[in-house]
Amino acid sequence: MADRPLIGISTYLEPGVRWGVWELPAALLPAGYAGLVQRAGGLAAMLPPDEPDLAAATVARLDGLVVAGGPDVDPARYGAARDPRTGPPAHARDAWELALIDAALNARLPLLGVCRGMQLLNVALGGTLTQHIDGHAEAPGVFGTHRVKPVPDTLYAATVPEETDVPTHHHQAVDRLGNGLIPSAHAPDGTVEAVELPAPHWALGVQWHPEMGEDLRVMRALVTAGA
Repeated sequence: MADRPLIGISTYLEPGVRWGVWELPAALLPAGYAGLVQRAGGLAAMLPPDEPDLAAATVARLDGLVVAGGPDVDPARYGAARDPRTGPPAHARDAWELALIDAALNARLPLLGVCRGMQLLNVALGGTLTQHIDGHAEAPGVFGTHRVKPVPDTLYAATVPEETDVPTHHHQAVDRLGNGLIPSAHAPDGTVEAVELPAPHWALGVQWHPEMGEDLRVMRALVTAGA
């Protein structure tokens, strides 16, 4: 067990959450993330928002990093006016997770961005987002499914070579790719569903939610890279 890679996962920070007799501010994470890391052979550590200047010291203690899904990225982070359909900003998460991404890339730490995490990776590298698309989210709180097709000769295609059905829930997507990023999977409508940095980096973003499915390959690849 001591040899298992330590994988940090960023978390939500909510002003009021109820459990049992309590209603308190909470740093929280859907259990699927930790469960996926554990089933893929890693140790899971939650990383609630902290001071951005502590990101490098945090990353230095990890073998891999997952930037989790969550609220929309503040459009000010990529120089855009706010669309009325964009959700309220999560300033503490944006600042912390962007600092984590920067620190991970500088340290060449294996990095996986999930949904919002993929979008933040794109923004961190100077890219932009489309603030609303149709057809990639069911009703609020309900995950849908669609197919994704890997781009040949990419890290993602080496990990998952065939077309697959993935759990999905997002209404924003990559617009202009960030510096150095390449698309590595697409939805049937052409939406970029995965992005990555070429080697020697191990940096992959997926627009879907692997923690809501049974396919361990993407997370296992991160854990293996962290080992």
